[in-house]
Amino acid sequence: MIALLRKLMPLLALATLCVVLYDGWIFYARWRDRREGARQEKLAEAERARQTIDLLGGGQLRILNFYASPGEVKRGEQANICYGVYGAQSVRIEPLKETLHPAVSHCLQVSPAADTSYTLVAEDSKGHSVRQTFELRVAR
Repeated sequence: MIALLRKLMPLLALATLCVVLYDGWIFYARWRDRREGARQEKLAEAERARQTIDLLGGGQLRILNFYASPGEVKRGEQANICYGVYGAQSVRIEPLKETLHPAVSHCLQVSPAADTSYTLVAEDSKGHSVRQTFELRVAR
């Protein structure tokens, strides 16, 4: 019996080594696949962020929208003036005196007594500015 165990011992050691190597390979392959999946997800997220920046103006100062809703009001009624800017440090709407903040989408209410031209002025930190104007009509 002992002689038989001595003859089988190298085979058992070899079989054990094969099992350990196989398990090690499985763990390594799973770790590698998770790591590659995480890397691919980071690349995809960076691409989505780049596309979003491109849609919003590519990092440059830009007026995304500036309009009134409705475009014509009766005297005493209110309208929403909405604007969206990208890359701005400061924003103002002339002739309003209200303090505004840069936003991709923001609306405020006005109640003009007569036809009024509104101008959106957006400025960035480098001193660049962009303007856009529209007229809100007041029906008599």
